[in-house]
Amino acid sequence: MRADYLEIGGALAFVEQHGPEDGIPLLCLHTAGQSGVQWRGCSAGLAERGYRVVVPDLPGHGRSEPARGGPVTDLGTYAQWCLELVEALGLQRPYVAGCSIGGKITLDLACRASDRLAGVVAMAADAWTGGRPGERGLRRELSDVAAASRTDRTYLGTLAVVGRSVPRERAELIATMHRREDPAVSTSDLIGWTTHDLRDALAGVTCPAHLVVGADDLWLDAEAVRWAAGRIPGARCTVLSGIGHYPMEEIEGFAAVLDGWLRALAGTSAPQPEEVAAP
Repeated sequence: MRADYLEIGGALAFVEQHGPEDGIPLLCLHTAGQSGVQWRGCSAGLAERGYRVVVPDLPGHGRSEPARGGPVTDLGTYAQWCLELVEALGLQRPYVAGCSIGGKITLDLACRASDRLAGVVAMAADAWTGGRPGERGLRRELSDVAAASRTDRTYLGTLAVVGRSVPRERAELIATMHRREDPAVSTSDLIGWTTHDLRDALAGVTCPAHLVVGADDLWLDAEAVRWAAGRIPGARCTVLSGIGHYPMEEIEGFAAVLDGWLRALAGTSAPQPEEVAAP
């Protein structure tokens, strides 16, 4: 594994890479509020299969600095950020695989930049959640009441112990970076999740696409995922028996599973059946 900090969108982004520089480029996207650590169990296995695996922490997540405008509530902003990352790394027609908000960002990338992608695997994502969870309730969660929140205590406590010679902007950045797993970021991600509507854009996807949903995923309706796949020309849909919202963490040996899906998109192996049991 190698890792770098790259300036993307005016802030530093933490990006880890696995595998050969000349490998098949594969961009892997994490879920709401989390980081690239979710791909730790399969990155090496994918690299061994010849992929150049690129695993970023989205802005405000993991080791990446916050987005310049604060927590992101529009998944399209993340999609554009991913395209800037692809450009910065010089990735030629990468595959993209993502889960939850990462899956929906993956679908967004297919809608806006199919000609720049080799194919996409969107897990735990549909075209529109139907307003669930409710945006109004999520926005209320962004406002603290009564006592200071845990994250505010962390933020203020960090500011209190930063040296007086540190410029204010730098001190603010340090304090913000200490708010890891920041509920403001996670909640903003979920606002993006519930409000992002790709239904009208699906028909314009021209790259190979595979949508995946766990049969035990209580946050998604498998029929809604099938509906979305049916609106994308030539797209496949897989329902994973006994699997929930996090296939790359739940499925043992997931590198081989994802490799099979990607090879199917490339036409180098037989397509996966629509409904399969987890390995």
